Amino acid sequence: MTRPVHLVACVGQKLPHAARAGHLYQSDWFRKARAYAMMKGGRWFILSALHGLVPPSRSIEPYNVTLADMTAAERRAWGERVSAQLDEQIGPRTPVVFLAGRLYRDPLTAWAGSRAIVPMEGLGIGEQKAWLARQISDAREREANAAQLDLFHDWLSANA
Repeated sequence: MTRPVHLVACVGQKLPHAARAGHLYQSDWFRKARAYAMMKGGRWFILSALHGLVPPSRSIEPYNVTLADMTAAERRAWGERVSAQLDEQIGPRTPVVFLAGRLYRDPLTAWAGSRAIVPMEGLGIGEQKAWLARQISDAREREANAAQLDLFHDWLSANA
């Protein structure tokens, strides 16, 4: 099965200078969403109100644009532009995980269709941060347990 592509919404808090997009955004929510997307593996992109679809490795300047300040027509145009960018970047059957609010998801709903996954739908920002922190913590615990089990198996093999 194809790994899902994670789409993470941009945030207002940014570094005051150009940086790789994956590190430009500075909010606690974004850092948790980035960690979650990276932990899941596969590709991830940032949904930027100014630039559209941005790979985390692309260097960009800080900006002050949000979809909340756009008209409905501007958001639709943004969605069409991002949908075209997504068509270029991922396959037509690749699942898409939205780590983004409605303003960023709604213009992409027709493009994503039934392959859209919205794990935090209906959660407030605080609840989203708690959900992300719990997912990251649980994954780290699973990794630590797996590492301990590997060490135990190595010990058993060496002492058999």
